[in-house]
Amino acid sequence: MNEPVQTIRDEPRWPPALALVVVIGLLAALPGHVYMLPVWVSYLAALAAMVPMAAVRLTGGNTLWFGIERTMIILLAAAYVANTIAELADMIGVITLHPSGNNAFSLLSSSVAIWVANVLTFSLLYWQIDQGGPYARASASKVKPDWVFPQPATPEDLPPDWRPLFLDYLYLGYNTATAFSPTDALPLTHRAKMLMMIESTISLLTMVIILSRAINIIPS
Repeated sequence: MNEPVQTIRDEPRWPPALALVVVIGLLAALPGHVYMLPVWVSYLAALAAMVPMAAVRLTGGNTLWFGIERTMIILLAAAYVANTIAELADMIGVITLHPSGNNAFSLLSSSVAIWVANVLTFSLLYWQIDQGGPYARASASKVKPDWVFPQPATPEDLPPDWRPLFLDYLYLGYNTATAFSPTDALPLTHRAKMLMMIESTISLLTMVIILSRAINIIPS
């Protein structure tokens, strides 16, 4: 006789799903954005990540869908990083080699899209890899955390079952992209430090080189 599939009560999936919707909305609303891949590829990748999120909620926390969700988000983030690096290299090449041909709106819209997608994509990635992902955190698995949050330092002010949720990782991703360094949540593992370094580098190149150039050439 087959044993029932293990289920677990996990956090809501609408905040990370909303993050993916925002990324898709940016791609649709900023037609001047520089693309290295066809835009439909981004839509398909976001949809592929949202399907297991919906399945996690509809199945009540089926462990199979947790694994699929984790895999799809990690693949989405890897594809995003590779595509964004290519986009930044292309725009920096245009700025340095053909400065007279720059389009202010295209550079500005590309900067906004890359920066916001950078924050949201890395937030999703942090959410999935820290301490084994949301399933492992919800089941209190003994997995080494990648970040240490300040909340456990004051347990008297927290519920006994507190754990970081997606919004905590969104805050971490936002701070990393704006401050270019850790703020309240400190990285513990090498992969956490490397990921934060990559996010900060993308944000720095976007804001300092691309966005500043776009603002400089906007007609007065």
